[in-house]
Amino acid sequence: MPLDEIQTELGRDRSVLTQKVAALNARYKHHSATDVMHGALREAGNIALVSSFGAESVVLLHMAAVIDRQVPVLFIDTMMLFAETLVYQQEVSERLGLRNVHVIRADADDVARDDPYGALRLRDTDACCTLRKTIPLQRALSGYDGWITGRKRFQAGTRAAVDFFEVEDGTGRIKVNPLAHWAPEDVRAYMEENRLPRHPLVAQGYPSIGCAPCTSPVAPGEDPRAGRWRNQTKEECGIHFIDGKMVRSGEKT
Repeated sequence: MPLDEIQTELGRDRSVLTQKVAALNARYKHHSATDVMHGALREAGNIALVSSFGAESVVLLHMAAVIDRQVPVLFIDTMMLFAETLVYQQEVSERLGLRNVHVIRADADDVARDDPYGALRLRDTDACCTLRKTIPLQRALSGYDGWITGRKRFQAGTRAAVDFFEVEDGTGRIKVNPLAHWAPEDVRAYMEENRLPRHPLVAQGYPSIGCAPCTSPVAPGEDPRAGRWRNQTKEECGIHFIDGKMVRSGEKT
């Protein structure tokens, strides 16, 4: 097919997807997070839930498990996570009866070539995230039409306009954010009402938990994600696309 025809076809597909996402947002505008989850699993095609098994992840995992324990759950093990996160992942998966959890890791050859000593993070945190998170996740998502995330508007400036359904410009997939409009108290209430286990590091001052070398405790009054890449302008690891590009250090939306 000639290039101009390919571009026309891609534009047509993009237009159809944009219309579908707009229709979904209109339909679920005043609905609950659980309704959005139901809608995603029913109407967004072949979809996976991506989870860090971090501080608030159990909420979304519980919602999914109540609906369908066979929902594919993608967990990215960067090989630099806290030991507590690895134990928590196993405990939560077993407790919720999740039957389709996939542990995603970077290709061993890629790591041997680009970060053989595990020191890449010291000179280039973006490159480390790309190697250990972004590339492995994009490979894992290649067979899916969309994915479910736990992003919420209150978490960071880069997430202030997050909607329930989005078109991921960089990939053409649908991205679903059932908890987009939730506040911190909503998360706490849901966990308490459903007696869900908390990540053990939350009690130690970690409201947002990533890789051990790049995550520090947060002081009272600080932004919940202040402990991620502290003293850097970086706010996202790069697995999320905003305006057609991965969010990188210092970039604003």
